Amino acid sequence: MASNFNVKAFLASLTHAPGIYQMLDEHRKIIYVGKARDLKKRVSSYFSGKTQDIKTQALLKHVKDIDITVTHTENDALLLECNLIKKHKPHYNVLFRDDKSYPYIIITNEHPYPRIDFYRGARKKDGLYFGPFPHTTAVRETIHIIQKLFGIRTCSDNFFSGRTRACLHHQIGLCSGSCAGLIDKNEYMADVKHAILFLQGKNDEIIRELQNQMQQAASARSFELAARLRDQITRLREIQQKQYISSDHGNADVIGYAYTAGVACIQLLSIREGRVLGSRAYFPMVPANASLQEILSSFITQHYLVNLQDNQAIPKEIIFDVSLQDEAMIADTLSEQAKHKVMLLHKVRTERKKWLDMAMLSAQQSIATQLLNKVHTQERFQALQAVLHLKKLPTRIECFDISHTLGEETVASCVVFNSQGPVKNDYRRFNINGITPGDDPAAIYQAVQRRYQRKEESKEPRSKSDLSKSYPDIILIDGGVAQLNAAENALQPLLRDLSI
Repeated sequence: MASNFNVKAFLASLTHAPGIYQMLDEHRKIIYVGKARDLKKRVSSYFSGKTQDIKTQALLKHVKDIDITVTHTENDALLLECNLIKKHKPHYNVLFRDDKSYPYIIITNEHPYPRIDFYRGARKKDGLYFGPFPHTTAVRETIHIIQKLFGIRTCSDNFFSGRTRACLHHQIGLCSGSCAGLIDKNEYMADVKHAILFLQGKNDEIIRELQNQMQQAASARSFELAARLRDQITRLREIQQKQYISSDHGNADVIGYAYTAGVACIQLLSIREGRVLGSRAYFPMVPANASLQEILSSFITQHYLVNLQDNQAIPKEIIFDVSLQDEAMIADTLSEQAKHKVMLLHKVRTERKKWLDMAMLSAQQSIATQLLNKVHTQERFQALQAVLHLKKLPTRIECFDISHTLGEETVASCVVFNSQGPVKNDYRRFNINGITPGDDPAAIYQAVQRRYQRKEESKEPRSKSDLSKSYPDIILIDGGVAQLNAAENALQPLLRDLSI
């Protein structure tokens, strides 16, 4: 602690109210954010003289001051903690990468022939929503299955109204051709109903209805319709055999985890209407010696409470297998935000135990793959160091490329890699203006200048050491000598103190 920071006087001044505390280093940079239902008790525990875990010992060595913010309620403290962690990314907090809003499937209802579509964002559009799904791939795969099963259109309303002949989707069996009048409206709406039942996990009900319709069509000697219904039943049964559908039609998120070799994996398994919508692995930035409880608590709060646009995205049950500190506070805050009761469960049986086992196994497999990729990436960085005769192993690479639309609209892309692999949150695109169309060197010059001018104008301390940490070890330029010279010319005024 700083010599001018009087710990005893500071602790004596603290209130017993809920709130958050921000620990600062010698540069007054926030290195840890924590919440408390009782600020005096929580902050005092750091200086009680009792043996602390290794992570807390390392943290306290760098703490030079503490800022306190009192909140009205414990729930307010939890929400403020989440937002401050997202904003400041403190070194000693567990950090999960920012995620976009949740992806959904929507079936519109403002058109005589409803369409099915991918949807992301707040649920303001009129229609039926299904989800949220763990990632966009699960959404697109599900939409493709529904197209194959029921022929529901995915085209825009404008495209639909301008058609007189069926498009390619009809020719390859993904659409019933409603735009060209190739299906009766009542039949189409029956298919829409079946698509809704499918998304609700009610496959058996669909099959019973289709079988009855097939028998009626055969009795009426409508053999073409009977054959189409028969094919739907066959495809649906094939899909049903591949899907895991529980007899418990509940909504839950199930969290599995694995933590080894300094790498943590959180596996989120999404269950809606008893049907597994998909699974996604998250790999947070974890400070050394962080506890499993801290990692899980950070995931739950950051995943559900940061950038919350849709309270229905929070399920009624969140299942994992360890107890958490402040578990009641987290459950209350989630319930308040979701507008329905949210239960955190970690003693589960029967179907929920099967879900949890699936999530835990998936986490083990995901972390094994991640560690293997990490080793391969490290080997590639070592090979690059040898080829370029670098004194030290590179830790960050930024790559620039230029693309054109018929030689007119010019866009520059910057992708970033570190020793863990792609850093997608740092990817950037630049619309290039004010140059002659097709002038790639000028485009490279502008993109590089704009990329690193922002770093130069940052309000962070700008010592030579800071500069070397802010810029990549290697910048790759797609092109020839002219593009390379343009990039160097753009960098020279910005990096006078560093070698290029």
